[in-house]
Amino acid sequence: MTGPNRTGWATLPVDEERYRPLYARLLGLRFVNPGGVLCFLFFEGAIALAVLLALAELVTWWAVLVLPVVVAAMVKLNDVVAAVVVRSAALVPEQERDRFRRQMEPVVGRARVEWMSNAVTAVAIPADRVRPTRRGDVRD
Repeated sequence: MTGPNRTGWATLPVDEERYRPLYARLLGLRFVNPGGVLCFLFFEGAIALAVLLALAELVTWWAVLVLPVVVAAMVKLNDVVAAVVVRSAALVPEQERDRFRRQMEPVVGRARVEWMSNAVTAVAIPADRVRPTRRGDVRD
């Protein structure tokens, strides 16, 4: 069985589609690419959470069926939102993207430090002039 041709906005080549987890393939995710562990948590984790909530009598047993469906709907909605963001970002001109990247790149290590001409940066005190202090002593 072959699925629809997913060229264009698809992020994975069609031949790699078969190696994706079943959960991602059933939902038809194109932009969100959860791995096997995350798909396990999305489906089986939602079922386990619903069972625990039902056993604690916080929800009815219908939650065991409803909660995984709600989680799947949220994952699909996240994929749809990611598609809209990617498509809208593709419409931005290249010059604007480069200017935005330059503005947003980190400035760690580039901070300018204003030096005062009369500031004392360090004072060396000879070791024989330092008095040891006891706890509770007040220095003047």
